[in-house]
Amino acid sequence: PTTCAHVMEGLGGRIAAVVDGGPCEVGLESTIIGFHRDTPILLRIGGLPVEAVSACLGEPVLPPPSDEITAPGQLLSHYATAAPLRLNADSPDDGESWLAFGHAAPHHPHALNLSDSGDLTEAAANLFAHLHTIDAMTREARLHRIAVAPIPETGLGRAINDRLRRAAAPRPDPIHF
Repeated sequence: PTTCAHVMEGLGGRIAAVVDGGPCEVGLESTIIGFHRDTPILLRIGGLPVEAVSACLGEPVLPPPSDEITAPGQLLSHYATAAPLRLNADSPDDGESWLAFGHAAPHHPHALNLSDSGDLTEAAANLFAHLHTIDAMTREARLHRIAVAPIPETGLGRAINDRLRRAAAPRPDPIHF
């Protein structure tokens, strides 16, 4: 699970403190739903699966109408690791660490598994801490990339994949002075 230290490090000293409420049951930020003329619109996919929201409302939740940022966590490169990610990998290549999912995951000396049993709730709860840990592991082992196993695109898997796509998004080259 994500720890206060991860949160403080990620915020780069911009805040003085974090209240530690212990591990989060889901591990992902909340799902944010907006409305446009009584039509539910998904603003951010999160810990509550969109299918559950649609079932509760009795109608489908539509994707956002534009690419504009209307809710926290929508920046393309949000959640980025220092090492680049290669998503939907069947196994790691040479020079890659391995972020696995499920019991059939290949064994690798520089690996973490989001959920050995393939449980999406467990994977969601582990996601941010595992990204942080595998990134550090990748740097320490002098590897150049993190291979990430496929995650089902259903339920919480949609939110996990959203965060992974954001973490894998191309980033501008750093500015050197």
